[in-house]
Amino acid sequence: MEFSQIIFLLAAGLAAGAVNAVAGGGSLITFPALLSTGLSQVVANVTNSVAVSPGYVASVYGSRSDLRELAESRGRRTLVHLLPTVMVGTAIGCTLLLATPAAAFRVIVPFLVLGAAAVLAFQTRLRAVVGHPRDMSPRQRTLSLHLMSGIGAIYGGYFGAALGVMLVAGLGLVLDESLVRISALKNAISMVVGLGTVVAFAIFGHVDWAAVATLAPATLAGGYVGSRVARRLPPVVLRTVIVTLGTVVGIILAIKAFG
Repeated sequence: MEFSQIIFLLAAGLAAGAVNAVAGGGSLITFPALLSTGLSQVVANVTNSVAVSPGYVASVYGSRSDLRELAESRGRRTLVHLLPTVMVGTAIGCTLLLATPAAAFRVIVPFLVLGAAAVLAFQTRLRAVVGHPRDMSPRQRTLSLHLMSGIGAIYGGYFGAALGVMLVAGLGLVLDESLVRISALKNAISMVVGLGTVVAFAIFGHVDWAAVATLAPATLAGGYVGSRVARRLPPVVLRTVIVTLGTVVGIILAIKAFG
């Protein structure tokens, strides 16, 4: 790997870590960067999933106070009980990536991302249709939370770009919490998904470890900085950033899939 490529990957990792912490979609920065070094699409995708994982850990650390407040509000057991759901979803997503053709899913992914952005943009109106979380029974809220987390984990295990957008949109429909707290939970789920992909792809996938060694420290630093920035953004601004980024990511993915 040339020196210019190392500098380029470091810059991409720093930006991606920050974007993932705020909204998700950082993989749309690192994935093309990895392709530019000559890696194939599959190897770049697997390498990218492993490389951005440290950024999720830093994001959780940066938003730990919000996550603690959410745990106190919802009950720590509720969040702990999400772990098996997220782990199983991640395993399913990783299996799909390693065992099935990627062409079909590449066509579906843009619509999933654009749909997630639309759900977040029109969340208030959708709540009026499907019901506000506070009007659900405890059992309905729990099942809905597991469903949204599981679907997000499957997506993240297969292709992590815009995972944060999808998680924030889905969790926002079933949690009556501030966007900052929902973003903190998004960071925690993304971290579990990220660690799961590291284990799965390290054992069964083809990872370019030199690229990982370059990207991972940068995503770690970027993730911490991004999580601190997210805590200071007004809810309207944070929602606008996430919706805008999700829409842009969806359009880029559509162009790549159909172009």
